[in-house]
Amino acid sequence: MAGRITNGLNLARASWEVIKLDKEMLLFPVLSGLACLVVLASFAVPLIGSDYLQTITEEEQAAQNPLLWVLLFCFYFANYFVIVFFNVGLVSCAMIRFDGGNPTVMDGLRAAFARLPQIMSWALLSATVGVILKAIESRSSKAGKIASGLLGMAWGISTYFVVPVLAVERVGPFEAIKRSLSILRKTWGEALVSNISISLIVFLAILVCCVPAVLGGLATASYNTPAYLIGGAAVTIVLIILVSLISSVLNVVIVAALYHYASTGNSPRGFDDGALQQAFYRD
Repeated sequence: MAGRITNGLNLARASWEVIKLDKEMLLFPVLSGLACLVVLASFAVPLIGSDYLQTITEEEQAAQNPLLWVLLFCFYFANYFVIVFFNVGLVSCAMIRFDGGNPTVMDGLRAAFARLPQIMSWALLSATVGVILKAIESRSSKAGKIASGLLGMAWGISTYFVVPVLAVERVGPFEAIKRSLSILRKTWGEALVSNISISLIVFLAILVCCVPAVLGGLATASYNTPAYLIGGAAVTIVLIILVSLISSVLNVVIVAALYHYASTGNSPRGFDDGALQQAFYRD
């Protein structure tokens, strides 16, 4: 396990070098986040002041209202579509860089628009699964949540490589899942371990990001000046957002690199052959 974690960190380091060459990749999670906020507002604002708002807050009534399930499905579909659309654009940019090109944001957006049928199909399937998991969760307070959590975890693992498959192969959702499972078996868990490695780094980085807020709080307590706390908290929030953006792009680039190696047999530019070979080595 220690060797896998080290290899995961090596893959993260190589992905970071890719991001430094193409800093515009960081725009994709920003655009995705803004679009998700628009989706949320488009569903939330019409509900304000309506009778459905109170129904949503009451779990038993919400579970028995067909219209609310339809709204939930539409909300899931819109969110999944937005997230997958921009991730496909990001993966497309990574693939261009892996092949020696110099991608731009427009290159990624054009690639995503060219794959709209595949993205919409995947969003429909993901929304359906999301609603089913929510229905299972609502069946009972404890058993339903446990079952939904386990099924959701299995779904997330089995679809780990779906985005690069959609970006490159332009296949349907069920074929994308088959290809994702095939690549996941080849990597023998390395992709998931690299994700854990990045999560550990992100956790430590967030702790460091909290230092300005802590120092601001101490200064405020000492000098009775709220400005120190406000300033420190503002710096902390900005740093946490930046760390979150970088980590999300790192994860996508690693998945794209592993997919590139699995599908072509060649290491992406900037990635060490040994690290990728080890990722596909079965003990």
